[in-house]
Amino acid sequence: MRITGLPLRYVSCVQGGIAQKLAIRSVATAPKSTPAGAHHEVQYDRSLYFLDPIDPNEPKFDKILIANRGEIACRIIKTCRAMGIKTVAVHSDVDSASLHVRLADEAVCVGPAPTSESYLRADRILQAVRDTGAQAVRFMFPIGGDKLFQENEEAVRDTGAQAVHPGYGFLSENTTFAAQLEEAGAKFIGPNSKAILAMGDKIHSKRIATEARVNMIPGYDGEINDDDECVKVANQIGYPVMIKASAGGGGKGMRIAWNDKEARDGYRLSKQEAKSSFGDDRMLVEKFIDNPRHIEMQVLCDKHGNAIWLNERECSIQRRNQKVIEEAPSSFVDPEMRKKMGAQATQLALAVGYDSAGTVEFLVDSKKNFYFLEMNTRLQVEHPITEAITGLDIVQQMLRVCYGHKLNIKQSDIGIRGWAFECRVYAEDPYKGFGLPSVGRLTKYEEPLKVDGVRCDSGIREGSEISIYYDPLICKLVTHGKDRQMALDRMRDALDNYVIRGPTHNIPLLRDIIEEKRFRKGDITTKYLPETYPEGFMGECR
Repeated sequence: MRITGLPLRYVSCVQGGIAQKLAIRSVATAPKSTPAGAHHEVQYDRSLYFLDPIDPNEPKFDKILIANRGEIACRIIKTCRAMGIKTVAVHSDVDSASLHVRLADEAVCVGPAPTSESYLRADRILQAVRDTGAQAVRFMFPIGGDKLFQENEEAVRDTGAQAVHPGYGFLSENTTFAAQLEEAGAKFIGPNSKAILAMGDKIHSKRIATEARVNMIPGYDGEINDDDECVKVANQIGYPVMIKASAGGGGKGMRIAWNDKEARDGYRLSKQEAKSSFGDDRMLVEKFIDNPRHIEMQVLCDKHGNAIWLNERECSIQRRNQKVIEEAPSSFVDPEMRKKMGAQATQLALAVGYDSAGTVEFLVDSKKNFYFLEMNTRLQVEHPITEAITGLDIVQQMLRVCYGHKLNIKQSDIGIRGWAFECRVYAEDPYKGFGLPSVGRLTKYEEPLKVDGVRCDSGIREGSEISIYYDPLICKLVTHGKDRQMALDRMRDALDNYVIRGPTHNIPLLRDIIEEKRFRKGDITTKYLPETYPEGFMGECR
């Protein structure tokens, strides 16, 4: 696939409530005479990654707007181009030369660098939908405030936009926003608002999961109102307990308590953090499963009552409750356990009328007992490893389902095609708390695409700037092989051949983990990093 750039043209875009002329770049049909250096080429062979065909005669969206930046925007563009769907990128002023802007058919500036003034401004993004005639929007950023929701609804009514995609991020699981879009007549590329509401609230989701006969962690299924009640419930359940926010995620708003004092302190601190992070400080308490595995099941549902599971992902390698390395399938899960987990995941999805791609997360103990943790009602960051072992393009399936098509695959079609790993390559210093963010310009950048079985989902190129304003993710490095050993060996080779100069990066840590004896055996839990590197990462531990 050849993607090139064209001279700028202009469209109207809203900034601060006033229509202004902001730059929009068209890159869809660049002539062969485009001057050297005025375009960016990307070679993309879909057959290397996906087995599910694209039906050229199947109705689809004509154009979608991707309200995101970086690697996920580029990832979406690749599938859209393969499907023949035009794309509109949005960007801040400092992102005007970013890769996702160069790859999209059109691009609109929505404000200055701070996310609160650009990527978080849903009112400006939805105005861009009207100006560009996009039919679907994919959001990746948190939006807050009732006033913005009201403005968003009006903008959608004005544009006639057919659909809005929230991607992954705060807005993706915001029931208010999803409901207002539905009322405005716009399709939400994701689950319906009732499903988001049911699963987005941890207190409510636990009750629904219990009714759906999903394995549950012992705990109290109501809201904890004060620290006295927290201590009382903790003693009833038995220490240790996990105190966490009902609306939480990303490791925020949660504390482990081993005694009454820690329960009181943990309740107070978690409640404060939840209020500032999510605007919702409702708290719950449940039994803490010590040293578990974090294993999640990918599900895919349509609007016609069909639901399938796409196997599991092992996500136990975490720092600060955030994933570092993922693999699919899990070396710990046997076929019988996989079938049970898949059945419970789809039972839960069907119980809430789920109608998109989603992920059901489980905590798994050493005896292979698994317990419902939460459901993420969106596309997961680590979806590429599921795509690698199934051959399915999950983004394509989400777009098809949103349009109204039935799933074109059955459960019996889903197998396990080898093994896959994903390493999250970050611009950060791994020697400082497993990752202190780093910034700066990439003076040299070469992805290891010559290594067999490698996929790089990135949104940068040589010369790109790692900014203080945004997540420092450089690339989701994925390797695939016929078995775990081959996939690991390919990851080792890929990391060894990855060239990154400029900002500090975490490849030394990733490289050490994949060669460490315990990891090579698959003997991992969520405590792997602190147990393997009790003093922090200081170099080779093999």
